[in-house]
Amino acid sequence: MNGIPLPGAIGEHARDILAGRVSPVAARDAATVVILRDGPPGLEVYMIRRKASMAFAAGAYVFPGGAVDPRDADHAVAWAGPPAAEWGATFGADESTARALVCAAVRETFEESGVLLAGPDAGSVVADTTGPGWEDDRLALIAKSLSFAEFLNRRGLVLRADLLRPWAHWITPEIESRRFDTRFFLAALPPGQRTRDVGGEADEVAWVRPAEAVERAHEGEIFLMPPTFHTLGELAEYGSVAEALATGRTIEAIMPAAVEVDGELRLLVPDMDYRMPGGRP
Repeated sequence: MNGIPLPGAIGEHARDILAGRVSPVAARDAATVVILRDGPPGLEVYMIRRKASMAFAAGAYVFPGGAVDPRDADHAVAWAGPPAAEWGATFGADESTARALVCAAVRETFEESGVLLAGPDAGSVVADTTGPGWEDDRLALIAKSLSFAEFLNRRGLVLRADLLRPWAHWITPEIESRRFDTRFFLAALPPGQRTRDVGGEADEVAWVRPAEAVERAHEGEIFLMPPTFHTLGELAEYGSVAEALATGRTIEAIMPAAVEVDGELRLLVPDMDYRMPGGRP
């Protein structure tokens, strides 16, 4: 039987959930952005490795992203591109939630990579975010002493929702103690901007080819969570940023589920040959 084994305390907690002895925690809305660029070997994605001390996905290579801040739904955020209602229809969310998800996607991308999907107007994008003032604002956003709307308004910028593309929707399994209802976006690295090691939750950053990352995960060299693994496997089919961004997507929520067969608990991830670190099935 395929799937991820759930031994020990994780398995016991899963049994409690399945038996109804414990109620699942609510999943928090979150957004993740896969930043793309055309490198010498082809399509590359930007990834960060979460510190081993992190409570969630410790040591995993992930894309920039995080939970929605309630202030992300603020209508004061200057906006260009598809309206929130259109994003809501795509992701199966109400308009307010959709607005918050798109804002969280752009905010978290800036916080975790230094890349900002915003510009002075609907037809331009910031060319450089590496100066000291930008770093002060990034740290203030992380500390939540500055809201995203305040940040954009102070700098006279407009969020460029048109630079994002919807890609996927993953919900953390009910057996987990930390759960996220995450929408995945794609975005090209804006001309003139560059990612940088911004620290915080990450201890390593890298640009990698999707197929290479999948292979390294199979070999046990790196740890990828199932949604990241699945997304990289899909992107490995594309040769350029333009090809990936032009792909039409029908977004359906995916939530891995725990099942027990012959006394063994496993987490089943739909339509995916996922292996744990070290190549174990």
